[in-house]
Amino acid sequence: MHAAVYVEDLVVMRGGVRAVNELSFSLGEGEILALLGPNGAGKSSTVETLEGYLTPHSGSVSVLGLDPRNDHANLVPNIGVMLQRGGIYPSLGPAQALSLFASYYQDPLDPHSLIDRLGLSDVAKTPWRRLSGGEQQRTSLALALIGQPRVLFLDEPTAGVDIHGRLAIREVIAEQAAKGVSVLLTTHELSEAEVVSDRIAIMVEGRLTCIGAKQDLVAPGLRFLSTPNLDSSSLSALLNVDVIEESSGRYRVCADSNPELVGRLSGWLSDNQAPLHELHAGGSLEEFYLTLVGPNAEHGEDPKPSRRRRR
Repeated sequence: MHAAVYVEDLVVMRGGVRAVNELSFSLGEGEILALLGPNGAGKSSTVETLEGYLTPHSGSVSVLGLDPRNDHANLVPNIGVMLQRGGIYPSLGPAQALSLFASYYQDPLDPHSLIDRLGLSDVAKTPWRRLSGGEQQRTSLALALIGQPRVLFLDEPTAGVDIHGRLAIREVIAEQAAKGVSVLLTTHELSEAEVVSDRIAIMVEGRLTCIGAKQDLVAPGLRFLSTPNLDSSSLSALLNVDVIEESSGRYRVCADSNPELVGRLSGWLSDNQAPLHELHAGGSLEEFYLTLVGPNAEHGEDPKPSRRRRR
């Protein structure tokens, strides 16, 4: 797999602070990479550098073999950018906005086909300001696709979108990847990252803490939620397998689930007057994520204003 995006030892400074600290990763052709992390982790600074809106303090980045800053004019026709919100004239409807954006490219997609594909036919002439949040998101994705980009940068693509809209967006993203388009998306929705992406990268305080497919990141086992600081050594001895408290009150039994194991676990908890709040088998991206970023990390929209614009 050829890499469409290279990031090597990237350092980005914002307000005298290292927003991105010696970050390295690559994104292959036709690959979908989800970039996760709490607010302030450096996700937006990384993406804005790849789009050419921020200059690296040190290190290097390339997109399609181009320097995003110095070769910005040549890069722009080959990338699609979906902002989480805004960037569109409030009086324009999806049809008008797509027709306008199509005029910027030499070989754009047909606006009407995109409107149909993303379920926007009924609101094609509705002004942006009157669209629902989900309709605005689908319009933003259509605008990112209109120029037939080779690399897509998607910021919270399914935020505020209903289930039908989510399915449509997921399908379109998968279709783009199947065509060889490389997709880098940022999201706070872990379930969405699990479903959509080929690989997951997690950033904390400007650094990349891990990257890989979900099955490679999340250890298998039986997981349960109970009182913090249980006597894991005693339970491990009883079950004859390791029991690890991955985060406060969240435990992993390092063995595949079976009825006998579950019964012995339940009996031990009862004997020790410890509640069983939750029990499930298999790896959990949410629990793995929380062990890296901590349960009190702030999530939601990044409070820093974006420097990005549609054109």
